Amino acid sequence: MHIVALKSPDSRDLRSVIHPDTIEKIVSLKGVSVSFESGIGDGINVSDQTFVDLGLRALSRDECLSDGNLIITPSSLSHDEVAKVQQGSTVLGMVNPFYAIEEMKALNNSKINVVSMEFIPRITRAQKMDVLSSQANLAGYAAVLEAAQHLSSALPMMMTAAGTLKPARVFVIGVGVAGLQAIATAKRLGARVEAFDTRDVVEEQVKSLGAKFVKIDLGDTGQTDQGYAKELTPEQIAKQKELQSLVCERSDIVITTAQIFGRPAPKIIDDKTIKKMKPGSVIFDMAVETGGNVEGSIVDEVVDVNGVKLVGVSYLASKVSSHASFALSNNIINWIADFYDEESTKINFDFEDEVIQSSVLAFEGKILNERFA
Repeated sequence: MHIVALKSPDSRDLRSVIHPDTIEKIVSLKGVSVSFESGIGDGINVSDQTFVDLGLRALSRDECLSDGNLIITPSSLSHDEVAKVQQGSTVLGMVNPFYAIEEMKALNNSKINVVSMEFIPRITRAQKMDVLSSQANLAGYAAVLEAAQHLSSALPMMMTAAGTLKPARVFVIGVGVAGLQAIATAKRLGARVEAFDTRDVVEEQVKSLGAKFVKIDLGDTGQTDQGYAKELTPEQIAKQKELQSLVCERSDIVITTAQIFGRPAPKIIDDKTIKKMKPGSVIFDMAVETGGNVEGSIVDEVVDVNGVKLVGVSYLASKVSSHASFALSNNIINWIADFYDEESTKINFDFEDEVIQSSVLAFEGKILNERFA
């Protein structure tokens, strides 16, 4: 089997789906050869020669598409690229299915299998493949560092001869993987941290990181069977906005993390709240790429509203591209290693397996997930 690795076509995405510290696991598999798109490691300061020395081959993007049996990618393929892929091949990676439905259908029509790493189930044995969690974790870390750069004061309390400097107040909205890491990072940097989530079950996690959990009674909320927060009703969102605005008013940095997989992000901070915040404060919108949590935030721009900076950064995990690539590569390679059959030198698509059931969206000319049929 010929495995090929593509780089992202978006220059803002610096991550690589292969990493020198992870690639040996698939290079050593019986019956496998591995190639990569030349320049794949540019964003993590890894040269083509480094990968060649590890037993891989450097190819052009077109050669990867036409020669690969298993194509691993950090993004969806274009229609033109689909036409270059041979029938019976498999495209595996972060294929962004909800935003590339037509491209996925084109792959299926060409009898090319589609495996979406975004659909890895949140079960114990699949944690090593969970790309959403690994990338959100690093994005949460990067969000705090990026937000701090736009603040005109330091995060920790400092007792100096010139006087005592108060710690910055950081408010994290949404306590998923990204939110927890944002809380932990802000605390490590010395900030005073508060956090809110619609799920009361995360209160202990927030407190264990040394932060204060803000309680807002929204009625019945809960979480999905995958552990994500359920979508709120319009009435619940309105109440959340009203009560959390009181915390935003006293905060120096507000970080929003609320996202709904496959849906536009909910607007949880409106213009009224922004106008109540003090000049010089920062709102960092981690959901800006999927519509944004903050009214007026724009992808890759800093918007000034009465002195309050609204910050939105795309491909946030790319701010720590080497570690993001290490994690992403490990996630993908763990999937391959678990389902590659060395006897047949093919992927074993065992649809009795829960991971295969969830992550394989198209197989042998059939759309398997009804959301894309």
